[in-house]
Amino acid sequence: MPEQPYDVITMGRIGVDLYPLRTGVPLARVDTFGKFLGGSPSNVAVAAARLGRRTAVVTRTGDDPFGGYLREQLREFGVDDRWVTPVAAYPTPITFCEVFPPDDFPLYFYRQPKAPDLEIRASELDLEAVRAARVFWMTGTGLCAEPSRTATLTALRARDRSGTTVFDLDWRPVFWPPDTSGPSASARYREALAYATVAVGNLDECEIATGEREPYAAARALIGSGVELAVVKQGPAGVLAVHRDGTVADVPPLPVDVVNGLGAGDAFGGALCHGLLSGWDLADTVRYANAAGAIVAARLACSSAMPFPHEVEAALAEGAVTAHGEGA
Repeated sequence: MPEQPYDVITMGRIGVDLYPLRTGVPLARVDTFGKFLGGSPSNVAVAAARLGRRTAVVTRTGDDPFGGYLREQLREFGVDDRWVTPVAAYPTPITFCEVFPPDDFPLYFYRQPKAPDLEIRASELDLEAVRAARVFWMTGTGLCAEPSRTATLTALRARDRSGTTVFDLDWRPVFWPPDTSGPSASARYREALAYATVAVGNLDECEIATGEREPYAAARALIGSGVELAVVKQGPAGVLAVHRDGTVADVPPLPVDVVNGLGAGDAFGGALCHGLLSGWDLADTVRYANAAGAIVAARLACSSAMPFPHEVEAALAEGAVTAHGEGA
């Protein structure tokens, strides 16, 4: 009997997050860290799995104990790790952060000389599975270096805009070569947008992709690039979602006592996938995704903080999220 297609396959970054277990302490003075699975597309897969979706990640780690830890964590979270493979030449990336609520969370990435997740090769992709997935999620970081760039575009071409193909704009200039200017990165983004049906990004990311920073102008420009749905994250101003058919959802944020905002966007992404797969209307989908993001913002970690459905439903019913411990 043929295997059922995955609900969500994500592709791209993975690493180990080392976060201080106390907030408000500079990194130089931190003496106790928590170790967590990290990397935006990996967290999105975890978030969707927490909501009951069948998910998998296409990525690569170092051939080291941290790589083994990440594969083990994915399995524990219910994410299929069959396409997570080791690279002997490069170590598994590590990311440190400082946690100064409500809005200061500096990140320190250790991905040199090269991150294994940028060694994903087109020849190693299971294009049949990628093509069959109900949602395929890729990120801008995957376009910053070869062979990952070619592999990402190969996956997008295999999709050929079938199902839901999400481009998480995910602009992190530190990952791009030093001689890469904004315009050249923008050209890479435009190439990928031609194959996406959904684009998701904050205002900085939308500006790199389209040259537009005003939310409605950015959404229109993304739709002009070929996507069916543009989702513009505006931080404290909420989320604007615009569909090609004219449907607009301008959703305010859910009030939240922020502990660590770093994982909120990944929780939003996993919940967005869940809502799109569920066939909900646009406003309900964005409200649900907002609530999932708010829950994670009220927690310290990212992957282990992803909410279960009953937690999202409770947050929506209460109309706010207060800071508390990690999810059950």
